Amino acid sequence: MSERAPAPSPPSQTRIALRTVGRSLAASARSLGRRAGAAGRAVATFARPVTSVVSTAGRLVAGAAAASLAIAWAFGWAEFAFLGFTLLAALVVSVAFVFGRMHFRVAVELQPARVVAGERALGRLVVENAGAKPTTPSRLELPVGAGLAEFIVPSLPPRGEHEELFAVPTNRRAVIVAGPALSVRGDQLGLLRRTMRWSDPVELFVHPVTARLRPSAAGLVRDLEGEVTKTITNSDISFHALRAYEPGDALRNVHWRTSARTGQLMVRQYEETRRSQLILVQPTAAEHYASEEEFELAVSVLASIGVQVIRDATRLAVVTEGLRLRTATPTALLDDSSRIEPARGAFATVRDFVRDATKRLPAPSVVIAVAGSRLPIADLRTIETLFGADTQTIAFRVELGASSRITRVGDTTVVTVGELSELPRLVRRVRT
Repeated sequence: MSERAPAPSPPSQTRIALRTVGRSLAASARSLGRRAGAAGRAVATFARPVTSVVSTAGRLVAGAAAASLAIAWAFGWAEFAFLGFTLLAALVVSVAFVFGRMHFRVAVELQPARVVAGERALGRLVVENAGAKPTTPSRLELPVGAGLAEFIVPSLPPRGEHEELFAVPTNRRAVIVAGPALSVRGDQLGLLRRTMRWSDPVELFVHPVTARLRPSAAGLVRDLEGEVTKTITNSDISFHALRAYEPGDALRNVHWRTSARTGQLMVRQYEETRRSQLILVQPTAAEHYASEEEFELAVSVLASIGVQVIRDATRLAVVTEGLRLRTATPTALLDDSSRIEPARGAFATVRDFVRDATKRLPAPSVVIAVAGSRLPIADLRTIETLFGADTQTIAFRVELGASSRITRVGDTTVVTVGELSELPRLVRRVRT
């Protein structure tokens, strides 16, 4: 006769009931939390047209007014009541300044769109009244790089125009974004601020200073049919030797005259030829460079070599730790070189960076690394271990103000660049 399980004791039933009630309360709290969050988001969305015009200063004034009135009500201090109502009056008066509509047509132009660091660039802002009524005087803001330009637009008749010219700082390599142009309506104290966007951002490319290299100098490899390697293949252009026929060899490679003379089928062997492929790499970790000026010199060296390689019609890939540069045209390369910025510990070693950056690229003929003076030469030498014996490795080590020189460290040619003007001479010496 089977035994029945004992009935749960009263304490056990109490624990089960309490656990059930706790789960129910937790589920209800989560449901209420979700509903409250959804309601809060709906209220915020509904009130955004009003709350978005209140600036940080306006929020501080509103908070100070509420605190002053609360203190006056709690302690009966008339001084705080006067302060609170004064602050509230300032907010109420500023409301009148945010009303009104503008019908502008705004154009932002940068001339030229590309300059070399240090050259002059000008911007032009044209504001047209696209409405049917005259406009009231207004204020336009135009972000230019890290700065902000402000313009006062006078009253304009219908189809009337107003033009403003401004200078763009181009003393440093960068991509400077001008825009979008915003019209601003608000009080003089800045408590309330309503903006409207009238244009899209416009980019100005400030290219690095580059040195002009001689044709066929930068790639250090110049060929028409390809570069001969030590790899032996059964089909190519550069003849190497003859060997005995083996089953599976193509009959078109049989050398019939030698076969007739020796009485044995002989086939041709070739040395594999490749079209030149150059890879330019620049480790951009900030700790590898002694100063910002040295980093800029490294970017200039990279861009100078890359531009000449593109002009020589050699296949090229240019990579940094944060960016792979376009190499279709010299202008595309210079545009992307304007975006190069110091990185922060993207890779543990330079070898890891180069291995990751080149693993999907064709086998190179030449690898050129451009690095700062604080990167040990031993680290540059590790790059050569990533490629075969047919690959030439050259390291351009920038050291601002140092005497330029060329040394050989293992199988790597190390070129020390002290200033950009020395680069053409150093490249010619490397070729020799």
